[in-house]
Amino acid sequence: MVEYDELLKEYRALKRKYALMEATLARARQLTFAQDRVKTVLNESLRKELQYFQLVLENITNILLLFDFDGRFAYASNTFLAASGIANFGFINGSHFKDVLKPLISKESLSRFSEAVDKAVMQKNTFSFEEAMDFGLRGMPRTFSILVTPMTNEDGKSTGIMALFNDITEINQALETATRASLAKSEFLANMSHEIRTPINAITGMTAIGKSSANTERKDYCFSRIEGASNHLLGIINDILDMSKIEANKLELSPIEYDFEDMLKRVVNVVSFRMDEKGQKLTVYIDKTIPKILIGDDQRLVQVITNLVGNAIKFTPNGGSVSLDTRFLGEENGVCTLQLAITDTGIGISPEQQARLFTSFQQAESSTTRTFGGTGLGLVISRSIVEMMGGRIWIESKPGKGTTFTFTIQAKRGVEKSADPHMLPCWSNLRILAVDDDMEIVEYFRGVVQALGAYCDIATSGEDALALVEKNGDYHFYFVDWKMPGIDGIQLIQALKTRKVLFGSVAIMFSSANWDTIEEEAKRAGVDAFLTKPLFPSSIADAIIEALNAKQPPMKVEQENSSANFAGNHILLAEDIDINREIVIALLEPMLLKVDCAENGLEAIRMFSEAPEKYDMVFMDVQMPKMDGYEATLNIRALEHPRAKTIPIIAMTANVFREDIEKCRKAGMDDHIGKPLDLDGLLGVLRKHLPEGKPPS
Repeated sequence: MVEYDELLKEYRALKRKYALMEATLARARQLTFAQDRVKTVLNESLRKELQYFQLVLENITNILLLFDFDGRFAYASNTFLAASGIANFGFINGSHFKDVLKPLISKESLSRFSEAVDKAVMQKNTFSFEEAMDFGLRGMPRTFSILVTPMTNEDGKSTGIMALFNDITEINQALETATRASLAKSEFLANMSHEIRTPINAITGMTAIGKSSANTERKDYCFSRIEGASNHLLGIINDILDMSKIEANKLELSPIEYDFEDMLKRVVNVVSFRMDEKGQKLTVYIDKTIPKILIGDDQRLVQVITNLVGNAIKFTPNGGSVSLDTRFLGEENGVCTLQLAITDTGIGISPEQQARLFTSFQQAESSTTRTFGGTGLGLVISRSIVEMMGGRIWIESKPGKGTTFTFTIQAKRGVEKSADPHMLPCWSNLRILAVDDDMEIVEYFRGVVQALGAYCDIATSGEDALALVEKNGDYHFYFVDWKMPGIDGIQLIQALKTRKVLFGSVAIMFSSANWDTIEEEAKRAGVDAFLTKPLFPSSIADAIIEALNAKQPPMKVEQENSSANFAGNHILLAEDIDINREIVIALLEPMLLKVDCAENGLEAIRMFSEAPEKYDMVFMDVQMPKMDGYEATLNIRALEHPRAKTIPIIAMTANVFREDIEKCRKAGMDDHIGKPLDLDGLLGVLRKHLPEGKPPS
């Protein structure tokens, strides 16, 4: 029994040892598995790290070169292989960098790079420098920022050299461009200071001279110079405002129906005075296939043409010539493509200068602004407008040979509301002789007359004209240029009158000169009417029609507007600035208008509400203290009196952009007139909204 108990105890002890050993073995197996798992994870992580590192090396955009301590290739990035034309790194692995680079870069570049490698090895320091290198010697060098640094192991022992080439060509170019732009803007600001100060000095100086002078002619001269300087200053301001609109992407077009020929006449009216001063000749050719009525932004088109013609005048010497040629290129789905070319006989522009012409704040060269004036913005603005009109602009020029600016636009065909008043049945019975020493002008004249249905002969001298009269007999109309070599226009008309061929005929003289200088002499010679150059088809037709319809031949084809009479009309003028009120009153009083003044919007509302039947029109400045013109208009329109809803309210504003005009209309204003006030524009607004010669109430 004792033995059995002892055996049982021993069995139980062994069983416990076995269980303990089994648990220890399980833990050992778990530990082994964990260790194997850790090794697997570590190997996978190392493999991924090596893979990622390999991807970085393969895709690095910079050129990376690794050399051993002896300068032999251990690695080269794909960027280097591609730039050098080496298909596989194995071809250069283990080769000395000098042997590899010698046929790939210039001798000077290799020398500077080798020197940097030697210094990095000897001094155990990093060296950096910039170098223009042409890998593969393809004639396309790039600028690199090069970093050469020694590589060391954990013990600090040098194991090799790393060279990193960072391509900074674009960065340098961008920096150079930014520097040029900054310099251009600095020059622009200096030029603008000069441009603005020049007219201001003229205004202040001429004002002082005019005030101190008792001579009327002297005062008139000062006024004319002040007017010219003011218009020049206004043009500068408009250029700056337009440029700010373009840079803010807020320049917009306002398409309307317009008469193409009338639009060109407006350009001529603007530039003719400057051409007269320089004794220059302007020729305008209108393609007869261009539709009479177009739909587009005629004001912006006038701006472009005026700018280009103005430049042509500016850079053309005295006595030179400028031509404006218009062509119809075609039509698709009611959209017409037109081409306009402005050619001058001026100083011309070199190819290098042409490349800078359409850049903001730049002219052909910095000295140009000092010599000829200008903001350097006109061509940039013109290009933006032309591109908005679906066209493009380009230049052809040679130094000393003149310049041609050509641009295209697209415009919809408009609807002609009535038959052409110039097309009369009697045209086919008319015989006309045109005389001018410029063959292009008389050929153009004949084309216009023949398009109307009349017969036309041409001559390029007074002698040829007399020979034609001897051969063909009398003509119904003689269109004669004033200035011609040999027998001039007046002498020709006198000769025709002496031969008694002018009886029953009409002599019309055309010229770009001021008629006041020759009018009396021309009248005595027998001239019946005057026609201003450049010649427009409608002006030629109007001259003939007026002569046919008049009992007595008219002395002038183009008459100035007679004095307007708005007697009996009463104006309420809301304007906070004294001198502006004084100017408006001075312009309105000769038209027999009565004017009451309010100095702000609140006062304008009070004066109108106290006597709404008294006023026939309100001129409303939009920017005033206490209450501006927009709010004042809204308040007047909200009054219960019926007159408050119908009285014409005209905005007076220096802001004449499309959104500003729309804001005026939304406030309840009927029309607008821009500041500074233009007499013709003011008269047009009055005639549109007021009856002339209203009897006193």
